[in-house]
Amino acid sequence: MIFCKKCGSIMMPKKDKKGVFVCSCGFEKSEIENSRVTENMKNKEEISVVEKDEDPSPLVDAECKKCGHNKARFWTVQTRASDEPETKFFRCEYCNHTWRDYD
Repeated sequence: MIFCKKCGSIMMPKKDKKGVFVCSCGFEKSEIENSRVTENMKNKEEISVVEKDEDPSPLVDAECKKCGHNKARFWTVQTRASDEPETKFFRCEYCNHTWRDYD
């Protein structure tokens, strides 16, 4: 690392001039002996490809009004005022038909 003689900050290589280092205070220095800029890159982990997103919603017994299948996933959303109950949504496991239950 090269430090600025004026303010003590770390000096960085100037992009448009080779062999010139600049500081955030504006100080420039060239002809630095035995200077070398290196960059260490860490190997990134591979991202696994997923063919289909898994639905984390719980599977419950609920009859689909469209196809008659008796298993559906459900989740809740606060669609009305905070003093009102949540709205429960269902999605059929077989045909993906979605409906809501207001309770």
